[in-house]
Amino acid sequence: MSNPVVHFEITGRNGKKLQEFYAKLFDWSIDANNPMNYGMVAATEPGIGGGIGEKEDSGYVTIYVQVGDLQAYLDRAEKLGGKTMVPPTEIPNTVTFALFTDPEGNIMGLVKG
Repeated sequence: MSNPVVHFEITGRNGKKLQEFYAKLFDWSIDANNPMNYGMVAATEPGIGGGIGEKEDSGYVTIYVQVGDLQAYLDRAEKLGGKTMVPPTEIPNTVTFALFTDPEGNIMGLVKG
């Protein structure tokens, strides 16, 4: 696969409750010891890591695909009927990402590789 899925994200109004739910349900190791209280889910073999956090308005589940040029893929998605939600955004010393919706409104994430 040339552009692998590298991260998943689950968000909702009560991030802490979601973190507890998924930790108990799947025995996931989740570390939310950071300023954003974003729960980093440890990757296991086989599998990928992810995150569980809080979002004020409504939650969603999304996957993140690793690409070389975020803007080029956002442009490509738009030409195919998608819409940019979040332009390329850097979280210093962590990740550079972007979000778009597909033609059906599903949220997809991009991570700079």
